[in-house]
Amino acid sequence: MTLWVRCPNLLISPFWRFTMPLENFGAILTFAEGLETQDAAFYQALADKTGLWSDLGAEAAKNCKFVQQVRREYVSEMILEPIRDFTRAPFEIAVPDPSALDDTARTEAARKLETRAKEFYETAADKLQALPEVARALKRLAKKRSARLAKL
Repeated sequence: MTLWVRCPNLLISPFWRFTMPLENFGAILTFAEGLETQDAAFYQALADKTGLWSDLGAEAAKNCKFVQQVRREYVSEMILEPIRDFTRAPFEIAVPDPSALDDTARTEAARKLETRAKEFYETAADKLQALPEVARALKRLAKKRSARLAKL
């Protein structure tokens, strides 16, 4: 199953992760936006099962908008100096078809998504220390993901 999701100004396919390396501010926030959009699609596909999935989907959609806001607010401050030693490979995971999962598998897949996002945001915040406001915003997203992981 191919999950296509519309986040304002961005249409994401499962192949979004191959379009740009994580070498600068824009690439990192584009990856974050795609990550949130992909997660929102997964949770929205499960939304009819329980209220938790619906809540997680809504939170991921809000996070997508937050990432876009961070990009707009700090684009004038971004440093064009490349970011080194930051690859997307550790954060790429296959998102299973939600309709083919039982309750245990849904929860396990959600835990993997939340862990992946938390680790991405923590690593990205470390890489963007030259932009303290952006690093703080990414740490905030990592903290949200930790709280969501605790719910699961």
